[in-house]
Formats: sequence, C-alpha cells, structure tokens
Amino acid sequence: MDEEQAVLKFFSQKENLPLALSVADHMDGIRQKLNNDFWVALAKLIAADLPDWNVATTEDRNSTECLVGVCLQPRTEQQIYLRPMLEQQYLGNTSRIYYGLTWNVTPTAEQKQLGAVKALHDTFKDAGFKSNDNFIAWQWSHHHPHSMDFLLRFSTAGDSLLGEVYLLMRAILNDHLDTLRLANEKLRESSLATTVSVVSLDKLRANIER
Repeated sequence: MDEEQAVLKFFSQKENLPLALSVADHMDGIRQKLNNDFWVALAKLIAADLPDWNVATTEDRNSTECLVGVCLQPRTEQQIYLRPMLEQQYLGNTSRIYYGLTWNVTPTAEQKQLGAVKALHDTFKDAGFKSNDNFIAWQWSHHHPHSMDFLLRFSTAGDSLLGEVYLLMRAILNDHLDTLRLANEKLRESSLATTVSVVSLDKLRANIER
C-alpha cells in the first residue's frame, strides 16, 4: 500500500473523522490561498508587461476574499469599454479558466451596432470564439486552477505556469489590439455624445421652466 492510500485509509476510519474534517477545512484554506496568490502574481506579471493598461484582479461576487480573475482597463477615462480578461468559472466541484473580451457595463443596442464593435466581434467569431450578451468573445482554456496538478505546478514551476496562462491574454492583444482600441475609441465617443445630449436637454428644460 502506497503512502497516499495509507493516509486515506487512516482518515476513513470512524474514530479519525473529526481529524479528517479539521484537516479538510485547513486544506480548503490552503487551496484558496494558493488560488489567490496565483491571480495576484498573474496581475503583477501582466502589469509589468503592459504598462499602457490598468490591470485589476476580480473578486467572487459572493465572497470578496476569493479572487477569480484579472482584467485590463483602458487608461483613458470612459463610461463604457471592452476589456480583455481571464477568469475562472466554477463547474461542479472544480473550476476552469476562460478568457476573452467582456463589457464593463451593459451596452445599449446602438453601441453594440457600432461598426468598430461589430468588426471586432466578427474577427473573434472567425477565430472560433463564442459570444453572448456580456462577452463579445470568450473561450475555454485547459487550465483548472483548483485542481491538484495546477496548484502543485504553481508551487514548483510558477513562472512557467504564469507565462503560459498570460499568453492567452497576450494572444488576444497581439491579434486584435488595433481593432480593440478602435472599438473602445468609438464607444467613448458614443458615450460622450450621449452625455452632451442629456446635458443639452436638461438646459432646455431649465429654460422652459423659467
């Protein structure tokens, strides 16, 4: 009997159940810490290589202490934009990393129909990416960040794993950067035009009230 089987047999015994559950709780914490460390390290790697973007980690909506991904944000201030992202999705008792482009807020129908946005969507579609209301493009990776193999590799060969995952996002920028920048520029112009229209309408109403 190998060492792993001996340990499992020990913990499966009824009298050792309290110890087994205590160890399981501690291991869940260790697994979560390694998961957070991975996303923090990936964000630092991306920020060092892409100084023209703001890099942010993303949190689990139901647990703010749990990191689940990273995203890029344009340095130009704007209300709506498309951002490259990497994130993990829980699938049953495991998780899997997916990547692509997501909206920072829900776009209007007119913004979705902007020529530059449609062109960007079409180039990703031609490259085999999927899309939905929240993501203009997304794709699964083969990485499972909560799995034993992934965490062991992160602890023993972290630089190699981080570089491999980062290349997923880097490939998006290498292939689509100009089109992405144009789409974000047009989105910024559309939101500014909307803001001007709202301000002008407010002024008109104020003049009428006088």
